[in-house]
Amino acid sequence: MALFSAVGRIASTLVAMVGTRLELAAVEFQEDARRLLGYLAWTLLAVFLAAGSTMLVALFVILLFWDTYRLQAVAGMAVLLAAGAGLIVMSVRSKLNAHTPLFADTLAELRKDVEYVRHTAATAHAGAIDE
Repeated sequence: MALFSAVGRIASTLVAMVGTRLELAAVEFQEDARRLLGYLAWTLLAVFLAAGSTMLVALFVILLFWDTYRLQAVAGMAVLLAAGAGLIVMSVRSKLNAHTPLFADTLAELRKDVEYVRHTAATAHAGAIDE
């Protein structure tokens, strides 16, 4: 009878842990989704404003040097814009790599749960052998 009681307790504990972990995963997913949506909105606004500003600056520089160095002005603006785009891409990539992976907390808690269940099962098994 003690074995069935231990198995029942372990099963109810497992069900409770799975429910808690699923709630944690849902909360993590919701937080990450909101965070990413906010990043996307601000990024799109920044891209729109930067594109307009960049085009006006490039046009100004090209018109300023139109009579003397028009090709060099166009090439210089192209190189400058490409370098700026490269820096932005590197910055975004490093920020994305620095963030923790999705569901990292949930996976850590699940690993703890597995260890707890293994320990509890081993203890229950050792207690059953002693009896």
